Amino acid sequence: DEKVDIIGLSGLITPSLEEMATVASEMQRQGFEVPLLIGGATTSKVHTALKIAPQYEGTTIYVTDASRAVGIATQLTSDENNQKLAETIKEEYVQVRENYLKKARPDAQFSLNEARANGAKIDWKDYRPKKPNFLGLRQFDDIDLKELRNYIDWSPFFRTWELAGHFPKILDDEIVGETARELYNDALTMLDQIVSEKWLTAKAVVGFFPAARDGDDVVIYTDDTRKTEKHRFLFLRQQMSRAKNRANQCLADFVAPKASGIPDYLGGFAVTAGLGIERKLEEFDRTHDDYSSILLKALADRLAEASAEYMHEQTRKSLWGYAAEEHYSNKELVKEAYQGIRPAPGYPACPEHSEKTGLFDVLEASDRVGINLTDGFAMTPASSVSGYYFSHPAARYFGVGNVGRDQVADYAKRKGISVEQAERLLASNLTYERVRPARA
Repeated sequence: DEKVDIIGLSGLITPSLEEMATVASEMQRQGFEVPLLIGGATTSKVHTALKIAPQYEGTTIYVTDASRAVGIATQLTSDENNQKLAETIKEEYVQVRENYLKKARPDAQFSLNEARANGAKIDWKDYRPKKPNFLGLRQFDDIDLKELRNYIDWSPFFRTWELAGHFPKILDDEIVGETARELYNDALTMLDQIVSEKWLTAKAVVGFFPAARDGDDVVIYTDDTRKTEKHRFLFLRQQMSRAKNRANQCLADFVAPKASGIPDYLGGFAVTAGLGIERKLEEFDRTHDDYSSILLKALADRLAEASAEYMHEQTRKSLWGYAAEEHYSNKELVKEAYQGIRPAPGYPACPEHSEKTGLFDVLEASDRVGINLTDGFAMTPASSVSGYYFSHPAARYFGVGNVGRDQVADYAKRKGISVEQAERLLASNLTYERVRPARA
């Protein structure tokens, strides 16, 4: 209808990657010839070359960030340069695919049974999990923003603006230091306003539940009698071929097995620092102040992550209390020196986003803190964080990586869905190219 010259797709979370491939295949089916630009936080050149470009005979190009899009768009709309660019990109992506497939050897993957046999070996005989200081839910309706600013990790803030470097060293960087200092000073000024004028409200809900491992699932119960199952969280296991001294990990490994009879627990949380942001964004939009709008979104994201850090510290020291004596600086908190982890659905250790629905249900996150899920499992407000609390000292972050057909089929059975549905949910982690259903 709009007679556009170029179509652009941007992906924030991993389900977007599969949707991009679907859009590309639909463009092919409908006879499109318009160039397709791919960008966003979860995308990459390899994924574009492997999963998206093969779906569409038109020109498909990965763009690393918005600033690069201008030059590419200029070439694509130039009668002299567009064909040359299209041919160069297609040749490059063929090479990217060939290089990737050379590395993806069949012998680099364990079967699911082999991976499970090589799971994390934890000695539960000499460990007794600490019972949380309360079971069930507790909500925090107005977390002090002044307190939260002490927990901000500033390094990702600068990456939002395409400034590479670690805070605070980036402020003295020979190349980007001056720009970083100006940006940091603007951020601190706005942060003062956010705190003093209450532009944003931060809320959280935390829950602790009796839990037990059942295979690669973690079952949580309604109470400590452990007779009635409340929910079952499904986790994935690493399948890469590993030496016997390196485990094929699964998050479920960090919870005591049901057969052990050891009473263990699992926590969950959902926090947001984005409540109220729409009002200020609308104000900036009316005055065409794009810089302040982007700055506020970036600061809200930092405050959301700070909320997650703050609530995790409260969990370790008092709410659950399994590390009541710990004392870490903000620098040490950023390095995650503490006991326990808080992995989030959609991230490497548990990459399947739809598991958020169960987490949100047991936490009553929508009603208690005003966070909702979109159809694609993104959180709104966007400046929100949710995840699980694992307390075991051996719990570590890891990446699941690629999973094989056997684990996909097993996951589908555990989740009560078709293999095709599971393949779509796990599209970014498949070792094989799934068959896309034909559209009418």
